[in-house]
Amino acid sequence: MTEMTAVQKDKLMSDLRVVISDAEELLRMTADEAGEGAADLRGRVQARMNQAKLELTHLQEAAVAKVKAAGHATDEFVHENPWKSIGVAAGIGLVVGLLVGRR
Repeated sequence: MTEMTAVQKDKLMSDLRVVISDAEELLRMTADEAGEGAADLRGRVQARMNQAKLELTHLQEAAVAKVKAAGHATDEFVHENPWKSIGVAAGIGLVVGLLVGRR
């Protein structure tokens, strides 16, 4: 997963949490509203919010599992190929050094 995608996913999850929080607050504020239609609507909205929370939790767990798997794969590669890892790190360091030196 690229860094930009991870940042976008984190922002999306954060925004979804804010929306859920705002919707819960709205439900609390309108709890005293009378009428069968209002009560039915509140019930449906609450059920959908609970489902969204559950899905958000599953999304977060899946993202954490993917990151852990990538970390383990990287760790295994580095341990199995130490010289390749050193070479790649040196190459990246050289490129970054050249780019910083130009400025």
